Amino acid sequence: MARTVDELRNEIRLAVDRYERIESTAFTKESLAAICDAVGYDVDANDLPPKSQMRAGILWTIGDLDDDDPDSVDGPFRKADLESIEGALRDESP
Repeated sequence: MARTVDELRNEIRLAVDRYERIESTAFTKESLAAICDAVGYDVDANDLPPKSQMRAGILWTIGDLDDDDPDSVDGPFRKADLESIEGALRDESP
């Protein structure tokens, strides 16, 4: 059975030591920063960049974008993006 977007988001949250969310919601800046850290995209935790920058950086780091240009990401992650991120995090796990 295919996983829903909400299930994928929660799997990603748990993979980066964030809390699972009951309600459907996009990632917070803090969750995006944790994902950035997990995939190796460097962000300043004391001065977080815009969400679009972090989303682009995550996708760039896992090989789904050619660069980390925030204009190349037009909103929250789509299901295919979430599947790629979840796969990258699973591959990075010991």
